[in-house]
Amino acid sequence: MASTNSWTLEPESQVSAPRKFRACVMDWHTLAPKLAPHIIDSAHHVEGDGGTGSVRQYNCGSAVPFNTMKKKVEFLDVDKCECKYTIECDGIEMSTWNIKMKPTANGGSVAKVECTSKGVQAKDMMLKAKDSAAEMFKTVEAYLIANPDAYN
Repeated sequence: MASTNSWTLEPESQVSAPRKFRACVMDWHTLAPKLAPHIIDSAHHVEGDGGTGSVRQYNCGSAVPFNTMKKKVEFLDVDKCECKYTIECDGIEMSTWNIKMKPTANGGSVAKVECTSKGVQAKDMMLKAKDSAAEMFKTVEAYLIANPDAYN
């Protein structure tokens, strides 16, 4: 029987939920190679237009323990800043991610990221994925603060 591993991350941000969602979720395939090339070397659409059912392939950088990652959007509500997607790494389905970004009273946001995977080999990857996700949110926040007109 396969084991299940999961984690939750709730990073707070000075950046509004819609801006953060657009940068972290809707346009990560464009930003990642620029902001975090050690995580993502390059990315491209495999199918779809970015909405539900779409698949993007990411070619991974040196900080990631696999070569390619495919992300399939299972659910997307841009207005509510929510999405769910599955990730396949080197051809093996590894995890399901749920992301919700909510506004905070100070004009910023808090993201709730829940990730679940099945399989023994996924446990170490899950810990690295959590670290990479935390770094991604910090990196995108710094980029958005430095570029106040981006993703408005």
